[in-house]
Amino acid sequence: MLFLSYILDEHTPAYGNKNKFVQIKKSDILKGDVANDTTISTTVHIGTHIDMPYHFYEKGQTVKDFNADFWVFKKPLIVEIVQEELIINEKLTARLKNITDIGYDILIVKTGICNSRNSEKFWKENYGFHGDIYNFLIENFPSIRVFGFDSISVSSFQNRELGRESHKRFLNPQKPILLLEDMDLRSISENVQFKEIIVSPFRISQCDGLPCTVFGILHD
Repeated sequence: MLFLSYILDEHTPAYGNKNKFVQIKKSDILKGDVANDTTISTTVHIGTHIDMPYHFYEKGQTVKDFNADFWVFKKPLIVEIVQEELIINEKLTARLKNITDIGYDILIVKTGICNSRNSEKFWKENYGFHGDIYNFLIENFPSIRVFGFDSISVSSFQNRELGRESHKRFLNPQKPILLLEDMDLRSISENVQFKEIIVSPFRISQCDGLPCTVFGILHD
């Protein structure tokens, strides 16, 4: 098994560098307390996380609307692309047009930006995905339920207006493809064969986004 998600800590980058993950030790054994007890303060859209339709639609789905088996993916599709422009569109769909099997249930795209996660570029000049990709997936890969990638957001920080439109298309409550952002794909390539991928979101009621742990289960 491999982790395809990052550990949250106070160095975790956030979209636009706006938010921070903060841990505060309220009780500390080293200071004479009986036990260690930590509180956290954070946006839910940080680190490896999933966007719910409620993020952009007041009546959109939240985690309570998805059964446990929704989060188990038995036919993952991994694609690597080399991209120069910040908005990804035709280069990805051109790759996908060569794939004849339409039974995949999760699409994961590695751009390679995960290797720059410790730099300003990661949050300031991240790749974004055009909303037309949603339409392509709905028409050609109707079983895909989640779209995951190593960029910090589906929205490029340099083109937030287009990013908002992409969010709205993918999170359309009528047929959502949930967005799994900021995946840790450093140790894999598209040649890795996964038997299953399990996405384990933090289950918070009526929440627009959820930090996740993601497990990749390799074939024997």
